[in-house]
Amino acid sequence: MRSILFFLALNLSAHAQSVEELQNEIDKQVWKPFKQAFESLDSKALNAIYAKKVLRVTPEGIDTKGAFKVKNVKRFEQNKADGVSITLDFWFDRRNTNATTSYEVGFYRLGFSSVEGKTNFVYGQFHIVLQKMDGVWKITQDWDTTTINGKAITAEDFEGKPILRF
Repeated sequence: MRSILFFLALNLSAHAQSVEELQNEIDKQVWKPFKQAFESLDSKALNAIYAKKVLRVTPEGIDTKGAFKVKNVKRFEQNKADGVSITLDFWFDRRNTNATTSYEVGFYRLGFSSVEGKTNFVYGQFHIVLQKMDGVWKITQDWDTTTINGKAITAEDFEGKPILRF
C-alpha cells in the first residue's frame, strides 16, 4: 500500500507545473492575446480574456458589473472611426503564481497614433489577479493607475525594465 501511495505522489508531482511553466501558460493565454487585442482594436477578443465576474478598479471608481467591457467596445469603435492606432508595451515588476491564481504587477505604455502621424503616450501601473477556470486563465481583478503617490508615471518610470516580447 505504501509503495502505491509513493508512486501516486511521485506521479502527481511529475505532472505539477513549475511557476515558470504556469507563467508561460499565462503569457500565451492572457498577455499575448491581450496585447494583440489592444493593438488590433478588437474589443471582443479583449473582453474574452476577462472572467464573467471581474472587480475592475480605476481612479474613476469600482466596477463589479462589467461596465468596463461596454466601454472597451465604445472606445475601440471610436478609435477606429478616428483613425487612431494603439501600441501597448508592458513589463512585470512582480509575479506571484501558483497552480490556480496569479497576482501580477507591472508597468505599461500605451501609444495613441493619429492619422497625422503624431503619437501620444500614456504610462501606468497595473495590478492584475488571474484565476485558472476550467483550464483557462482569466482576469478576475484589474486595477490600474497613471499616478503613484500623486505623481504621474512617466517614460522614465516605464524604462525601468525591458518590455516583454511575445
